[in-house]
Amino acid sequence: MSSNNSALAYSRVTGIAMVLIGASLWGVSGTVAQYLFHQHGFTAEWLVVVRLLLSGLILLGFAYKKEGQRIWAVWKVKKDALSLLAFSILGMLAVQYTYFAAIIHSNAATATILQYLGPVIITLYVAARMKRVPTSREVAAVILAVIGTFLLVTQGNVSSLSISGWALFWGLSSAAALAFYTLQPYNLLKEWGSLIIVGWGMLVGGVGFSFVHPPWRLVGQWSPSASMAVVFIVIFGTLIAFYCYLESLKYLSASETSLLASVEPLSAAFTSVIWLKVSFGIPEWSGTICILATIALLSLSKSRN
Repeated sequence: MSSNNSALAYSRVTGIAMVLIGASLWGVSGTVAQYLFHQHGFTAEWLVVVRLLLSGLILLGFAYKKEGQRIWAVWKVKKDALSLLAFSILGMLAVQYTYFAAIIHSNAATATILQYLGPVIITLYVAARMKRVPTSREVAAVILAVIGTFLLVTQGNVSSLSISGWALFWGLSSAAALAFYTLQPYNLLKEWGSLIIVGWGMLVGGVGFSFVHPPWRLVGQWSPSASMAVVFIVIFGTLIAFYCYLESLKYLSASETSLLASVEPLSAAFTSVIWLKVSFGIPEWSGTICILATIALLSLSKSRN
């Protein structure tokens, strides 16, 4: 019995460590992207297309090693192929581009925190889809999200915005894209697995966006530090972060992982403040806490259900 308890405890510690590592890397990669945008003149278009193409190819390589020829089978089922195309463009590509665009117009901390309004959108959509009244926890989460957003974008001053209108637009668009990205591929992930679907989603999204902005059309100043930043975003901020998050689901429940993953906006905020000297005062931190509290409430609600 003691050995089983020890194994269970070890599994939980492993799962917690993995989700914290993955979420932290996601947050830090947003700050690294801000560094490329604001200090080296890189564009969101170039970084998005390169990140999607490289990450998609590598993930599909892993998928092929594990699944073999099955990675091609998803395109032979018309319904799944159309669903995968929608996920690639309206989900994967949209969530990547809107997030980076929000960073360009504000900073990584603000963009990441606004993106974390996505679970609130999901909660309201599911309640409407099921034709039920939101629970008291869900109502409290929505109220906290509204208060948090207000503090984040106005610094508590109702007569002015502390971020630009474009930053708010792209941040809220990122939250909506995250909601679609989370809900739409449910059946695809259940049938084909995350490696195949996310790998194809990245690659197809990258290929599609190449017609808008080819990967060889670079705008920005290269330097050793800029090169390291790009490598970090692709390898650590995408592949390793994604792997750690998926592996954590083997040891933890979905509600636990979503709650622990809220360390992502905190890591983005801390690295932005410490490394890039982004101004983040009491209203912004208060707004951040309110939005993170919504994740806790919604995760607890899922756990109870």
